[in-house]
Amino acid sequence: MKEFLLLFRNTDLAPRDFSAEDFQAMTKKWQDWAGGIAAEGKLGSNGNRLSQEGKVLKPGGVITDGPFVEIRERLGGFLVVKSDTLEEATTLAHGCPVLEIGGSVEIREIVS
Repeated sequence: MKEFLLLFRNTDLAPRDFSAEDFQAMTKKWQDWAGGIAAEGKLGSNGNRLSQEGKVLKPGGVITDGPFVEIRERLGGFLVVKSDTLEEATTLAHGCPVLEIGGSVEIREIVS
C-alpha cells in the first residue's frame, strides 16, 4: 500500500472568521471525516492544521514573509492516507470539510 499526502488549501476565510459555534461544528466535521478514514485503516501518519504565518526561503538566501501571501489560497494543513492508487486516495479526499468553505485538496503520492 502506498502513502499519499492530502494538502488542504484554504481560501481567505480563516478559523478566526468563524463564530465559536461554527468553529466547533467545522472541527467536528474534520474529526468525523478523518475518523472515517482511520476506521477504514487508511490513515497514515497524523496531519495537522498549519499556522497562517511562516517564512519562505528562496534561492540566494532570500527570506520573505509567507507563505505565499500574494495568492488567494494558502496551505492550511495536511493528512497522510494509505491507498493502493491515486484514484483511491482522491476518493478519500472527497469528504474533506475544506471543500465546504471553498478550499481545495491536492493529492500527491509520497515517493520514498
